[in-house]
Amino acid sequence: MKYFIATILTKGKREGFPIYAEDKKEAHNYAKAKFSGIIIKIVEAEEPLEAQFKRFKTNFLQNIKKSKIKPDSLIASIRQLAVMTNAGISIYDCLSEIAKATEDQALKTVFSKLADDINSGHSLSDSMENFRFELGNLTIAMVQLGEKTGNLDESLYSLADMLEEIRANVIKFKKAMAYPRNVMIAMAVAFTILISYVVPQFKAIFESLHAQLPLPTQILLVLEHLFNNYGPYVLAVLFASFMTFRYLINNYRHIRYGWHETLLKIYLIKNIIKFSTLSRFTLVFSELIRAGIPIAEALDTSIEMIDNLPLKAKLLSVRITVEKGGALNKGLKDTELFENMIIQMVSAGEESGTLDKMIKKVAEYYKMRFDAIIDGLSEAVEPVMLFIIASMVILLALGIFLPMWDMGNAVHGR
Repeated sequence: MKYFIATILTKGKREGFPIYAEDKKEAHNYAKAKFSGIIIKIVEAEEPLEAQFKRFKTNFLQNIKKSKIKPDSLIASIRQLAVMTNAGISIYDCLSEIAKATEDQALKTVFSKLADDINSGHSLSDSMENFRFELGNLTIAMVQLGEKTGNLDESLYSLADMLEEIRANVIKFKKAMAYPRNVMIAMAVAFTILISYVVPQFKAIFESLHAQLPLPTQILLVLEHLFNNYGPYVLAVLFASFMTFRYLINNYRHIRYGWHETLLKIYLIKNIIKFSTLSRFTLVFSELIRAGIPIAEALDTSIEMIDNLPLKAKLLSVRITVEKGGALNKGLKDTELFENMIIQMVSAGEESGTLDKMIKKVAEYYKMRFDAIIDGLSEAVEPVMLFIIASMVILLALGIFLPMWDMGNAVHGR
């Protein structure tokens, strides 16, 4: 963003106002929408050091505090926007009315700013680009589809249905994880109590042995020392590390790419990410193809809504293949993300001229695979949960009883 000074004549006085914008034209539009009065001139200037510090502080706090709009509020607002748009009400009036009526502060802020941008001459999808984190990639992709086809209301109805389906899967995911989560929390609490109150009782006995303690006991004593002497500091460091990591992921693409790549190697998580991504990608792609959008352009819009960067990079190669005149099925095959059955279905669709129907069936297939993973999540997590619980129990048992066995052997002269 560049720094501009807008000189405005208002109430007979000239005043200068700082503006951040991509270029002079955008700065002029922003000044026209925000300030009342006559715009005399807008010039690019060097940003003062104080303003740089203030902007950095604001951006840092916003990245820490910002959160997506509540799913229920977003779904309700999208449906309301679809109904009002279908009734012939202008987008500006729709957004303004929804912003006034909602009690969700994040939604109110986003829709108010969208209305201001629309009033300044921007398209809805371009305005939403500034709120990709809050609204989600899928929302922006479907709005772009509506603008390209001229059926914004239909796209918004479809978007609301998709968001409701995603919301249902999230609820299913939370229900499946409820039991493992509660068990792990109970074990963590029990482990903390044992470390904080039980292990210290044995500490004096262990120290009186003046012998080399086994590794499990040394680990327990280190943990006890940290918990009882530096507990608040450890929590503060963990919290600061989490917030810093979150900031780095949100603001540095290469760090976010590495994190996403790591997630794709973790047991169970990799399948959840892969099949949820392919399900949404094929669903949006099928809607675009059905609406008559060219394949390359449909791929561009569909890929743009993908969150995981490594998967996004692989699917971008499909667009490159199609732009060079290659077949869609070949591009999909080269990514190594799709099974041979899917490649054959797409190939058959291309040859028969029923690509939209075939892609729709592919989307249904990946939805089925994703639903199956969510439904079997609880059973899949159990081995991991049992391994963690067993590790904690073994550490406690060996850490406490091994030195005691050594004491017993010493008493009996062994």
